[in-house]
Amino acid sequence: MTSALSTFRASVAGATRAASLVGFLGAALSGATPFTAHAQTEVHFQYGSQTNPFTEVSNGTTVLTMQHASQWKFGDNFYFIDLIDDGSDDGFNEMDAYGEWYSNFSLGKLSGNDLSIGPIADFGLFMGAALGTDANFRQWLPGGRVAWNIPGFIFLNTDLALGIDGGRGLALGSPPELDNRFILDVNGLYLFSIGGQSFSITGHAEYAAATSDELGNDIPSSILAQPQFRWNIGGGNVHVGIEYQYWSNKLGTEVTESIVQWLGVWQF
Repeated sequence: MTSALSTFRASVAGATRAASLVGFLGAALSGATPFTAHAQTEVHFQYGSQTNPFTEVSNGTTVLTMQHASQWKFGDNFYFIDLIDDGSDDGFNEMDAYGEWYSNFSLGKLSGNDLSIGPIADFGLFMGAALGTDANFRQWLPGGRVAWNIPGFIFLNTDLALGIDGGRGLALGSPPELDNRFILDVNGLYLFSIGGQSFSITGHAEYAAATSDELGNDIPSSILAQPQFRWNIGGGNVHVGIEYQYWSNKLGTEVTESIVQWLGVWQF
């Protein structure tokens, strides 16, 4: 399986990360003017035994991620870029690059009104894009957000997006063109302390609906969950922990992956 096709399959299956920095900034920061932004960037190092679903062979895989979030008066922005390498030479996960970008507009901030209703804190509209360089893959992701006010959570969001293929199909060198499909994502951040030490649970769980491509192939629905458990060392900018990854129908196959990956995070 070629690197390009694997990137395409990853995009089909909905390989996204929770916009945890966005939610944290949205909950914790206020008073920005339209010309100033609050921002935070994280660099992640992950290592675990990921499976090539086309050969069902597992290899030690390194994932380096940079993700950034910023907030301004009317909403927030978020993007991440993954670099993935599994150390093998089978054309799968060999320094593959994949990224996503989202801009969310708070309807409460835009209208200047309090839109909270019971446990609902706010509503939002966002535009997103998913890009895979090896596969010349593009996907547009317009959608809506419900932000929840749940005790104990710094933020908890439910996002519903429509995945729209932005590529040009096989005739022009892109992956097979996909039919539109819905993507439902729940993401959040929960902070707590034990014995004077600070911990957090953050991440997302995503359901991507089934779709089909221009060749008539059926792409099954999938579930991708990536919760992280972090320990904030000394209350500074360094976190260590684990990320659990559950991925049903990984990359459009019938393979289900359930793994634990070591995690290191540096915030700045």
